[in-house]
Amino acid sequence: MTGGAWHRRAPLCLAALLLAFAASPPAFAKPKAKAPVAAPANPAVVALLRAEADGDLKKFYAERGYRPLWLSGSKPGPQAQALLGHLSSARLDGLDPADYRLEKLRQSLAIASSGDPAALAAAELALSDAFARYVRDMRTPGKAKMTWADDDLKPRRPDTLAVLRAAAFPKDFAAYIGGMAWMSEHYVRLRTLAAAAEKRGTSKDNMARLRLNLDRARLLPGPWTHHVVVDASSGQLFYYGGGKRAGMMKVVVGAPATPTPMLAGKLQWAILNPYWNVPDYLAQKSVAPKILAGRSLASLRMEALSDWGPNAQKLDPATIDWPAVAAGDRVLRLRELPGGANSMGRVKYLFPNKLGIYLHDTPERDLLKKPDRHFSNGCIRLENAAQLGQWLLQRPLNSKSKTPEQAVALPVEVPVYLTYLTAVATERGVAFRPDVYGRDG
Repeated sequence: MTGGAWHRRAPLCLAALLLAFAASPPAFAKPKAKAPVAAPANPAVVALLRAEADGDLKKFYAERGYRPLWLSGSKPGPQAQALLGHLSSARLDGLDPADYRLEKLRQSLAIASSGDPAALAAAELALSDAFARYVRDMRTPGKAKMTWADDDLKPRRPDTLAVLRAAAFPKDFAAYIGGMAWMSEHYVRLRTLAAAAEKRGTSKDNMARLRLNLDRARLLPGPWTHHVVVDASSGQLFYYGGGKRAGMMKVVVGAPATPTPMLAGKLQWAILNPYWNVPDYLAQKSVAPKILAGRSLASLRMEALSDWGPNAQKLDPATIDWPAVAAGDRVLRLRELPGGANSMGRVKYLFPNKLGIYLHDTPERDLLKKPDRHFSNGCIRLENAAQLGQWLLQRPLNSKSKTPEQAVALPVEVPVYLTYLTAVATERGVAFRPDVYGRDG
C-alpha cells in the first residue's frame, strides 16, 4: 500500500545518515578488477594495434596490453559473427544497419580470415569501433517515459571507452556478445519477439505496441549492474548482479485506479517492524466510518497522532471529531501498529521518491496466488521479503527486537526500476497482457 500521505507530511529524517557507498558498478563503469587474461596474442597483431589504434580505442587497447578482443588465434572468433548478426538486424532496435558499415565489416572479416596480421588488426579495430557505436546507440533512450527519483540513474549515452571496458570484463566475451549482455534480459526477450513478429507479418498496431515495450526495456540496465526490476504488468520482481539474474518472485502491484508508476530510484533502507501510515483518503473513507459504526481504534490495531512530525503525541480516540474526519473536514494522522498482521508485514524497503512508493512484506498471501495481481495502492507487496532482504543486505534479515521502525542501512544503494512490459510470446506469435494502466494506447 502506498504511504504517500506519510511521505508527504513526515520526511524520513534519515537523509543525514545515507551511505556514502555507490551502487555496484553500472553496466558501463570501469571495473575495479582487471579483466581476465586471455591466451597470448600474435605479436605482429599486437604491434599493429599499438601503431594504428587512436583516440578511445588506443586508450582501451593500451589498458589491456594491445591484446585483441575479437580474435581467436589467427582468425576472427565467433563473437565477430555474433556482432554481425546483431548489426544486420539493428532495425529491431530502431537503428539503421547501414550506420555501422556492415558490408565493409563483412569484407574486412573475409580478408582477415587469411590470417594476415595487418588484416587481423584492421578487422579488430573496425569491430570494436562498430560495436561501441552500436551499444551507445542502443543505450540512448527512446520515447518511453520514466520518473527518475535519483538523477544518477538517468540514462546517459556511454562513451566508447566505457562500452569496451564493460564488454572486456566478463570471462566469456563471446557469450557476452552473443547474448547481448549489455542490455537487460527483458530487452533481449522482446527483441527476439520482435524478430519473430516481423517474420509472421504481425499487424502494424501490434508492432508499434511492441516497439513501445522495447523502449521501456531499453531504460533498464544489463545484468552486470546490481539492481532490481519490478514489472507491474506481469506482477513479478527480478534482481540481478554479476552478469546474471539472481532471483525472482511474485509481487502485488497497483490496482488500475492506483497504478504503480514507471519509476527508478535507489533502495537505501530496510525498516523492520514498520508502522503503516494510513493515507488520508483511507482514514476518511475506511477507518472513520468503522469507528462511527462502533469499532474501536484498538480493535483495528491503530493509533491516532497529533501531527506528522517526529515528536507527534498519541491522541485519545474519544477526543477526535470522527464525523469531521469522515466528512473530509479534518485530516487525521493514523498508523497501524507493527506486527505480522500489519499491512506492511515485517519489513519495508525504502528508496527516496516523492510518490511515496516502496517495497514491502504483506500478510495478504492469497493475493499472491492470483494470476492477476493488481490490487495495491501503488506500492509493491513482496512474495518473499526475507529472501530479497538477504540479497540486499548480504546477510539474513532478522531482528529479535520488537522495537518499531528499526532502520537498517543497506551496505550499498541498489537501483530499483519499476517498469511495465505487456508483450509476451505465444505459439501464435506476439500477444499482450491486458493493458490495465492504459499505457499502450
